[in-house]
Formats: sequence, C-alpha cells, structure tokens
Amino acid sequence: MNKNKKESSIVLFNKKQVRRHWDRERELWYFSVIDIIAILTNQNTNQSARNYWKVLKHRLNKEGNETVTKCNQLKLKAEDGKMRKTDVADTENLLRLIQSIPSPKAEPFKLWLAKVGYERIEETENPELAFDRAMETWWQISNYFLSWQVSARRENYFKSNLKTKI
Repeated sequence: MNKNKKESSIVLFNKKQVRRHWDRERELWYFSVIDIIAILTNQNTNQSARNYWKVLKHRLNKEGNETVTKCNQLKLKAEDGKMRKTDVADTENLLRLIQSIPSPKAEPFKLWLAKVGYERIEETENPELAFDRAMETWWQISNYFLSWQVSARRENYFKSNLKTKI
C-alpha cells in the first residue's frame, strides 16, 4: 500500500454520519465541517448545513477568527456517491469551530472542553496533578479489568458446574 495514500471513512456521532479523511503524511484526521454542523444545529439537509456554514464562516472572518482559514477542502464521497470537494478541519480546528456554534447539543461538549482546558492549566502550574490524574485513570482501568476477569471466571465456574450437575 502506498505510504502517502489517504484513507476516507465514515464515523457515527449521535447516530449520524460524519465523513472523515486520514492524512498519513501529517498523521491527522480531517472531518467534514458540514457534517458536524448538520448534527450540532439540527440541519435536515446538506444544503441547509452548507448555508449555516457559509454564514458562520462570514461571521468568523469578520471577527478575525483564523479557524476558517485553516479549513482545507478535500474530495469526500457525497450523498450522490460522487467525490466532491468539501470543507474539512483537523481535530484542533474542529474543536475551535464547535465552540463558535450556538447550539444546545454543543453545550455539554463545550463544558467538557472548558473542564479539560482548566485541568491542563492546573497541570502546567503543578505537574504533580498530571501524575495524580494519570494514576487515578490507571487505577480505574485496572479495577475495571480485574472486575471483568472476576465476573468472567465466576460465569465460567457456574457454567461448568451447571453442566456437570445436569
């Protein structure tokens, strides 16, 4: 397989399709801006999502927001099955765009971003916090794994004993 070949795929977000594209050279995912906007703003058609994006782009440009200029265009498969150019953004710029969208669906995501950002600032000021958070996450994962193993052993034990008694 060609190392520079780019891959496209579809992922689901809230049971809606989001087109994405992997750039092996840059090692980045690019997501369809129109697809994300359609989901977060409850747009029923691609055309209405494109119109929303057009207005948002204009507003962000007037505000001097650089996010719009960092959006690229790539050919992704459209609804009609043809490859068409569409605006895409990498994860960092997509997160910045989402913050610009006034939508109840985006609010929980924005709150989470604010919390994560605040934690990162705290960790920069006190690196020990980063270590503590990493250890807490590790313990949660390892405890989950251990409880899963115990539950699987218990289930296997009962199944094997049940078979011997029948």
